[in-house]
Amino acid sequence: QVQLVETGGGLVQAGGSLSVSCAASGRTFSSSSLGWFRQAPGKEREFVATITWRGGRTSYADSVKGRFTISRDNAKNTVYLQMNSLKPEDTAVYYCAMSGRAYYTPRSEDEYGYWGQGTQVTVSS
Repeated sequence: QVQLVETGGGLVQAGGSLSVSCAASGRTFSSSSLGWFRQAPGKEREFVATITWRGGRTSYADSVKGRFTISRDNAKNTVYLQMNSLKPEDTAVYYCAMSGRAYYTPRSEDEYGYWGQGTQVTVSS
């Protein structure tokens, strides 16, 4: 059984930085692509970033490209999302997710079988 637990959300001013982490349990972590998604109030959940099993390939939504960085530490079973130059429109609940694929950078929710409970990120203007 896989469990994903996000931490690190909070309140930050526009232009600031915040890092969120996702710790995973289960034996499939190091052989899975991992992703971050977010859901703002009244909106559908959307793709943010994804990383392959060794971290060799990443993919980002256009809205965060150049500002956010996804990384992972397989020894710690943890995936990170470093968020810089935050904007009020980045306010959302951020979810990490684990895919059954290892070598791809899936951007669709349907590609992910395991999800964390989410962590709130609020960016004030």
